[in-house]
Amino acid sequence: MTRSEIAELRFAVTQLRQCVGALRSHYGESNTVKRLENDLERLVIDADEFEQSPPPEISSRRDQETIYVPDSKSDEAAWMGAQDEGLGFHSRPRTT
Repeated sequence: MTRSEIAELRFAVTQLRQCVGALRSHYGESNTVKRLENDLERLVIDADEFEQSPPPEISSRRDQETIYVPDSKSDEAAWMGAQDEGLGFHSRPRTT
């Protein structure tokens, strides 16, 4: 994260603090406002921690080997009796 991105994050947190303050003045000590204030404080803590010690950047490339799946038809006998969870109509007879 660059310095300008950190500055943008700080600015956004400041704006959020103002919005939560306005909610507090309008709704008082409601549980929802308290949770928002708690979330805001957690965000401030995380932003401070990130600025002090940013995590290592991830590479845009995957270091893993690409696995190619052939387009050819697979052996359907390997799938006989398997559950079709998530595919719908699992009790319908198979057509070939």
